[in-house]
Amino acid sequence: MNIKITGTGSYIPKGIEKNEDFYSHEFLNADGSTINHPNEVIVEKFKAITGISERRYADKQLTSSDLGFLAAQKAIEDAKIDPETIDYIICAHNFGDVKSDTIQTDVLPCLASRVKHSLRIKNPKCVAYDILFGCPGWVEGVIQAQAFIKAGMAKRCLVIGSETLSRVVDKHDRDSMIYSDGAGATIVEATDEEGGILAHNTASFTFDEAYYLFFGKSNNQDLEKDTRYIKMHGRKIYEFALNNVPLAMKECLDSSGVDIKDVKKILIHQANEKMDEAIIKRFYRLYKTPEPEGVMPMSIHKLGNSSVATVPTLFDLIRNNKLENQHIEKGDVIIFASVGGGMHINAIVYKY
Repeated sequence: MNIKITGTGSYIPKGIEKNEDFYSHEFLNADGSTINHPNEVIVEKFKAITGISERRYADKQLTSSDLGFLAAQKAIEDAKIDPETIDYIICAHNFGDVKSDTIQTDVLPCLASRVKHSLRIKNPKCVAYDILFGCPGWVEGVIQAQAFIKAGMAKRCLVIGSETLSRVVDKHDRDSMIYSDGAGATIVEATDEEGGILAHNTASFTFDEAYYLFFGKSNNQDLEKDTRYIKMHGRKIYEFALNNVPLAMKECLDSSGVDIKDVKKILIHQANEKMDEAIIKRFYRLYKTPEPEGVMPMSIHKLGNSSVATVPTLFDLIRNNKLENQHIEKGDVIIFASVGGGMHINAIVYKY
């Protein structure tokens, strides 16, 4: 028995927020002081570091669970399965359903229950629950699905990553330009087909690193003091990722028995193009092997950082030949990897 992803789907919001749209924002330092650079300079420097020129924002009437439902529908259709046969629905997110123009998150009921309700699944034995694991949430959801299947507790799982980060950002913080909305979904199931999950690796670094990503007040000191927004210590995250993600990926690949030269694609969580490029370079340097051209597909330029949705959306785009000059074929070895709030790191070696 092998455990494979048999269907994928994604929902990419229609709303496009371009870098130029931030020219009119009032960006401030963390202490509320004025930044002594025009916004055009701030935005251009941001693009040079992150690679982001556009990001997607969800329509006002849609919430994160709605995006997850829309992606799940596509994954179910792609896998050609009866949704009543799904044993687990695992929904990765970080902030629940945040309605547009509000400040309160809603996680009652959990988002997985909402998705199951929207899918009109009657089977009570289809267990629906959420996972809060930072940006690596979808990858961890797939790892949990595999564990359920290997333990004989399930045959088929739906794993979703969905987020509307645009609704929890501080518009006075330059880092707000990174975040976007979206959803990706996958069907993970037992199959007699060759391939599937070959190895996985997860680690949580919390001793000094737990609060590298956190909820904090706005840079605008005049706003409500009790309202919190997503914040990060960017330099610390950058250094943490460079020092730890390549090692976690190597540990995972080594345990899979796959040679580094047989890795065709690395689908890594994307929050910063320069950081991801440095991670991949360090990863291949650990094997004293040159980095193959095109090994790391990128979607960040147009889609931004949609947290848990980034990796499954990227996988879905490549599977459906919707990413220029990127494709995968049967038998190709892929590494899924992510790093994010917690601080968590995980990776999966997967044979397509």
